[in-house]
Amino acid sequence: MQTYTERHRHKLRFALAGAALAAAAAFSLAGCGATQQASGGASSGDDKTITVAAVPTPQGEILENAVAPLLEADGYTLEVKEFTDYVQPNTVTEEGDVDANYFQHKPYLDNFNDQQGTHLVAVEPVHFEPMGIYAGKTASLDALPDGATVAVPNDATNEARALLLLAKSGLIEVKDPTDVNTTVKDITSNPKNLKFNELEAANVPNVLKDVDIAVINGNYALAAGLSVSKDSLAVETADSAAAQTYANYLVVKEGNEDAGKTKELEKALNSDEVRDYIVNTFDGAVVPVF
Repeated sequence: MQTYTERHRHKLRFALAGAALAAAAAFSLAGCGATQQASGGASSGDDKTITVAAVPTPQGEILENAVAPLLEADGYTLEVKEFTDYVQPNTVTEEGDVDANYFQHKPYLDNFNDQQGTHLVAVEPVHFEPMGIYAGKTASLDALPDGATVAVPNDATNEARALLLLAKSGLIEVKDPTDVNTTVKDITSNPKNLKFNELEAANVPNVLKDVDIAVINGNYALAAGLSVSKDSLAVETADSAAAQTYANYLVVKEGNEDAGKTKELEKALNSDEVRDYIVNTFDGAVVPVF
């Protein structure tokens, strides 16, 4: 997979030569009235390839196995560009290298836009991935020793979500159990003197054997072979406020909300076929919200 950095090194390599060609072509293009679509950098109005950035599980699987056949029936080819982090999918969408992305909930998107100065818009909710608490060195919540270590995601929104789940499970108390901006500084009671190991979300499952418990995002739990229904010690419920707050969205760059490709993706992602695929494939780790 070609990374964002590699693509831009490639562009830089040809920048000087391209500048001369662009200058020579400018007059000709103006006379011919050439057009270029804003969405995904497509070069013509009849472009039928839709590119979407996603993490492999479950979004990449949903796109490849359920969405692609629906788009193909409508005359489109879906190209899924997979990433294993929560930054590059937004970066390539902002840069116009893809038409859309599908990997994040709205609190994360809002925080990313605020911190990075990007202009990305959530256009359609698709599914919710219940966050769960999983056993590491300690087999149950009741058996947690004093000073136990808890691995949690280190990005602002997912760490808040993890802390709220720990609070709901009775392990800590926080100032406001509904505040999606909660941090470790907002813990008001920590009777077991839990210690928090803050890691990039994708790395939390990798340290499970080294900590007492870990709070893991649904997609990363799936990728690690963990079952929400069988392995979690506690989990966000499908009828909870978290299910609405943390629904995963189809996201595009501002200005592309009504583009034809966006509408095709919306229709496919909110279809009966995609709902059935999610329900039948992910053992409760992914829950449709449409």
